[in-house]
Amino acid sequence: MRWRGRNTSSNIQDRRGAAGYRGSRTTRHVSGIGGLGLLAILIVGAFLGVDVTPLLQGGGGMGSLTEQSAPSGPNQINDSQEEFVAVVLRETETVWSDIFARSGYTYEEPTLVLFEGGTTSGCGYARSAMGPFYCPADQNIFLDMDFFRVMQQDLGSQGEFAQAYVIAHEVGHHVQDQLGLLGKVNERRSSVSRAEANALSVRIELQADCYAGLWARDAASGLELTEDDIRSALDTAARIGDDALQRAQGGQVVPDSFTHGTSAQRQRWFDTGFRTGDPAACDTFATDAL
Repeated sequence: MRWRGRNTSSNIQDRRGAAGYRGSRTTRHVSGIGGLGLLAILIVGAFLGVDVTPLLQGGGGMGSLTEQSAPSGPNQINDSQEEFVAVVLRETETVWSDIFARSGYTYEEPTLVLFEGGTTSGCGYARSAMGPFYCPADQNIFLDMDFFRVMQQDLGSQGEFAQAYVIAHEVGHHVQDQLGLLGKVNERRSSVSRAEANALSVRIELQADCYAGLWARDAASGLELTEDDIRSALDTAARIGDDALQRAQGGQVVPDSFTHGTSAQRQRWFDTGFRTGDPAACDTFATDAL
């Protein structure tokens, strides 16, 4: 993957080191969830696409937050990590703007917020332990750069393109939001059983994986992606499948509790997007064969 020297997105808001974003945290016992279970939930939250704070309600929570306004003015690229994120985001803007334009629509670019520890979001308090997520309330993607270290050291995920896949997946949720799909599914999830809500979440997540693969296909030439790059994304998809995470806990695999799909499903849908380059092929709601 060759990204250095390429154009960067201006839709980066760097809150790292900004005063007033961390707030105060109250550490409480999370009833019914042991340490490994909590860790698994938080890792899964990295690819949930919406705020996972409700998963922790009833036992854990955040303290008060000092309100501060976001940094204003144009963002400056301060380090190579930020440059990498800004290049990947720019590549997603180029691809999705073109796809939307071909269908007669205008793609509204999301803002990617970099933070450390915690920050405010339209979906509640964003914590680094939640991993990257998309908030439809403010159309922002939130990313603590330390998550990339967690990917390498704790999940065993290697390669820069694996990190690009994470960003592209979250952008996929923004695309779903632009199309009105995310809101409709979240509304539906609030009126059905837990198992049905989980099944809807799986379809949302697999579609975002497919959109990430579709983006990778269109960006492959400019970024000079190799087969190793694509394998690193597929390997990452396998490592964060619901079944893989539950096995890593040493517990029983419970399909009704899945919210993201199995390792095989996540790999399949990323590959579907990459092979076809067709947004219509990413319709996970039109098939029973996930």
